[in-house]
Amino acid sequence: MRFVSIVIGVLLFAFTPAFAQPEGDPTTEVQTNAQFALMMDFETGAVLFSKDGDQQMAPASMAKLMTVAILFEKLKHGELRLDDTFTVSEQAWRLSVAGKNESSKMFVSIGSQIRVEDLLQGIIVQSGNDACTVVAEHFSGNEEAFSDLMNAEAKKIGLKNSVFKNASGLPHPEMTVTAHDLAILAQYIIREFPDLYRFFGEKEFTWNGIKQANRNLLLGVYPGADGLKTGHTQASGYGMVASAEQDGRRLILVVNGLKSEAERAAETKRLFDLAFREFRTYALLKAGDVVGEAEVWAGELRSVPLSVRQPVKILMRRASRDGLKVKLDYMEPVMPPVARGQELGKLTITAPGVPDMVVPVYAGADIEAGGLMTQIKVGLKEILSSKPDPTPASADVPLPESQPADAPTQ
Repeated sequence: MRFVSIVIGVLLFAFTPAFAQPEGDPTTEVQTNAQFALMMDFETGAVLFSKDGDQQMAPASMAKLMTVAILFEKLKHGELRLDDTFTVSEQAWRLSVAGKNESSKMFVSIGSQIRVEDLLQGIIVQSGNDACTVVAEHFSGNEEAFSDLMNAEAKKIGLKNSVFKNASGLPHPEMTVTAHDLAILAQYIIREFPDLYRFFGEKEFTWNGIKQANRNLLLGVYPGADGLKTGHTQASGYGMVASAEQDGRRLILVVNGLKSEAERAAETKRLFDLAFREFRTYALLKAGDVVGEAEVWAGELRSVPLSVRQPVKILMRRASRDGLKVKLDYMEPVMPPVARGQELGKLTITAPGVPDMVVPVYAGADIEAGGLMTQIKVGLKEILSSKPDPTPASADVPLPESQPADAPTQ
């Protein structure tokens, strides 16, 4: 059994810290039968745990999320309406229906006009490869040209390690994605298209008199599960991009390389259970909280408060919270004038199994150089002494009583 390494992020609204992944800590290991797995916090994009999450893999029908994203984007900006119709070409029918009997289909008919809303349900609920071909031909003439549109859109969204070669996810030697990219794509769809995301929650859809159930077996079974897309080919195994929301907290999970539909459903439930149970967001500091002060040389004030600009929260497993520490590093004395908001130091946040996080701290006040009378009040020693060289200083920062570290915020 292989282990999943956990990468845990500090949740800062205007700061992305650098970190090094710790190894060998029991709080950073999660087991899974999936060949690839990644769990992401929806709100922040922080990765809770990952198993080869940035390694290339075959996407199978999970690639359809990019086709859906393109449709959603055009609907959102008024370039397309749900009632608009696309024509089914003979080529689309032959390639996707008659020629690939083993593949998933919407069962489109040659020459028929299909509403965009029905095509969306055919892609999302029925996983219809034929519906994807109809969309690709409508926008680009063929799937090869449409894949160029997919890759351009993927770059805009922020997918860095994925290459799309067709609209459906049918096997192609050059088409690969990563679990991390698929999680980012899911986050984009949920965030940018809340009104259209409802299609992912539909449990069944009927077209041409053929009713098909959504292959997402979490719908209506797992609390808070409401999307997104399953996938399966011989090359990829059984995979899934899934999202669930509980108590106002949404998580996104990507798995791939499982052996059966039943194992896929069971493993996604188990990993969601683990993440919702074991991981919490702990509030450390509010925006503007003072974490220390630095001496000011010959200023109108003897010291300047050091504060954080944004709320500081940390996402971690329960087992890590007891060892949580916050250290303040800065240089003093500070030479005036000092401008409010001037960066003067950093906080380093550490905890067992959590990558070290670095948060900048800033001057909490404006301080001018003192005049002659101010300096006399401050002390003759400073007037007579030469300007000192600032030296490193540090201090442990206690967590505020009003925001204990073990108080989860959802």
